[in-house]
Amino acid sequence: MRAVVQRVKYSSVTVNGEIVGKIDKGLLVLLGVTHTDSEKEINWLAKKIKDLRIFEDQDGKMNLGLEEINGELLIISQFTLYGDCIKGRRPGFVDAAKPDLAKPLYEKFLEKCRSFGIKTEAGIFGADMKVELLNDGPVTLIIDTKDVANLK
Repeated sequence: MRAVVQRVKYSSVTVNGEIVGKIDKGLLVLLGVTHTDSEKEINWLAKKIKDLRIFEDQDGKMNLGLEEINGELLIISQFTLYGDCIKGRRPGFVDAAKPDLAKPLYEKFLEKCRSFGIKTEAGIFGADMKVELLNDGPVTLIIDTKDVANLK
């Protein structure tokens, strides 16, 4: 799994002119799924995102996590995170999982995040979505589970 995590003041996702997910202060997560992903990657990545200390404390240091600031999550499926742009001018997407694998894993990721008691909103899998955000900092991180040995 690959995630682009952005610290936001607010974010929303619109489908067909209707807001389907909206958060205040928290994290916008763009989530990509590849062929080898499983529940192991879901559990590790969800916990990692929940525990990231990227919100400022009273001294202005990134020292607080999502739970400590009563932050919220907006999670958007995004297969293009697995786009390969090395050859040619059109990205290839062979590393992105097909919808029959990606959608259930995306939904399990949402369930895992919700199980932490964090308000978790989402886009609509496979839809043409318009995402609005106010990046705070800006703080943007890329997390890829392939970079981690021995996921728990």
